[in-house]
Amino acid sequence: MFCFQCEQTARTDTGAGCATAKGVCGKDETTSDLQDLLIYQLKGIGQYAHLLHQQGRPDAAADSFILYALFTTLTNVNFNRARFQEMIAEAARIRDRLQEAAGTRLAGPAAFQPANDLTGLLAQASIASVRAGLDAAGADVIGLRALVLYGLKGVAAYAHHAEVLGQTREAVGAGIAQALSFLASEPVDIEDILEEALALGRLNFTVMETLDAANTGTYGTPAPTNVRITPVAGKAVLVSGHDLRDLEAVLEATKDMGINVYTHGELLPAHSYPKLHAYPHLAGNYGGAWQNQQQEFAAFPGPVVMTSNCLIEPLPAYRNRIFTMGPVGWPGIKHLGHGDLAIVAQAAKALPGFAETAPEKTITIGFGRDAVLGAAETVIGAVKSGAIKHFFLIGGCDGAAPGRNYYTEFADAVPEDAMVLTLGCGKYRFNTHDFGTIGGLPRLLDLGQCNDTYSALVIAQALAGAFGCGVNELPLSLVVSWFEQKAAAVFLTLLALGVRNVRLGPTLPGFLTPALVDVLVNRFGVLPVTEAKADIAAAMGRAA
Repeated sequence: MFCFQCEQTARTDTGAGCATAKGVCGKDETTSDLQDLLIYQLKGIGQYAHLLHQQGRPDAAADSFILYALFTTLTNVNFNRARFQEMIAEAARIRDRLQEAAGTRLAGPAAFQPANDLTGLLAQASIASVRAGLDAAGADVIGLRALVLYGLKGVAAYAHHAEVLGQTREAVGAGIAQALSFLASEPVDIEDILEEALALGRLNFTVMETLDAANTGTYGTPAPTNVRITPVAGKAVLVSGHDLRDLEAVLEATKDMGINVYTHGELLPAHSYPKLHAYPHLAGNYGGAWQNQQQEFAAFPGPVVMTSNCLIEPLPAYRNRIFTMGPVGWPGIKHLGHGDLAIVAQAAKALPGFAETAPEKTITIGFGRDAVLGAAETVIGAVKSGAIKHFFLIGGCDGAAPGRNYYTEFADAVPEDAMVLTLGCGKYRFNTHDFGTIGGLPRLLDLGQCNDTYSALVIAQALAGAFGCGVNELPLSLVVSWFEQKAAAVFLTLLALGVRNVRLGPTLPGFLTPALVDVLVNRFGVLPVTEAKADIAAAMGRAA
């Protein structure tokens, strides 16, 4: 195996990448190799799907499979080798169907025939390695191809979230198929690959707009909401991951049973959606970001439901009471569909729940674009009066690697005449701190999930319009923590929209060579993070 798709990848003096029997994320070599083969097949499906889209004959079922299958390959999503074997077989059937529909045979990944057994599949794995062709193409080309692939995975994940809520767009399926077909051609021209990366960033903006419409159209417009972060006495279920539809299904399966449902990780923003907030047994949020789940799940006195992504190997302390849904999977862990959730309610009733109610503590969330733009006159007035000198968007994924205290230090060091906006699970490093108010508004505004990046971009564009300037002329700095492939998709969107001076950290992706880093720095103004106070001073044009 070889993998360097996420921030936690193993790093040595000779380079970055997990190339051992088990990756840092917990994925074993067999599962990783099967994952690579599936991606190789998806490139082949993409070749035919792209052709059919060009002919005006898209295959919606194939487009949907591509989204789901790509999602399963994200970091901390699916670790179940049996499921990958099933998808490899399914991918071959879909490819054959598209080939027949296209009426032609294509070369490259489109012609790949997977073996019929595990031994045979593993013998084929080298053809699908992310570093295949390294000697001929060079590290810069391989790294930039990886950026496109990992960004594509993030785009597919966002599109899948929208699709399960009924929002699809043919342009999205066409764009993803085109990107897969492009990768299948094994491109070697740096400028061509870079342009494909930017096209993918533009596509992701459309995907995030679609997801926003899916979320708000289904659950209402997020509104500022106080969320309890301490437990109340009673039976309890914990729901983690990202997927709002799966959370709703758990709420439906447990309503009127005396069972309290708590969110975890990136499901915290669910409380700000009116339809979800209306469930009286949505009791609060428990715990913090994904990397703390082993300790937090072990301490939780009820069943745990893991949706969509951010799974870590379940410990024995809770292995018999954790369930997965959607793309997520782990060997030996019960996987549920929406019709299977009675087992979760039964488990909650059988487990002790919280014995007593803890003193109430709350945090405020739900400052999506409608809430912020609804107060636009106040915000603009505060900027013009000098009450607000700067905005810092401190957003992105959290993680366990060293260096992430930077984001806590950064948030705490932001001057009192500046506001802090946040989204993604990185906010857990400081969202219980008291930032006070500024210009009649809370200084800390939680915009939501990483999935809600669209909201942040709309806010920035609206403020730029109000001040008659470009986004890059606003007193706004983006300080982004990346971890996995959704973050790569958002990063490409920022580059595609021309947003400059994005501070990226805590470490740069292992697949970016020094030459590629130079391109990002010199052409797009990307700024690797340094020291928190120095970066704040540089952003505000002040002495540190």
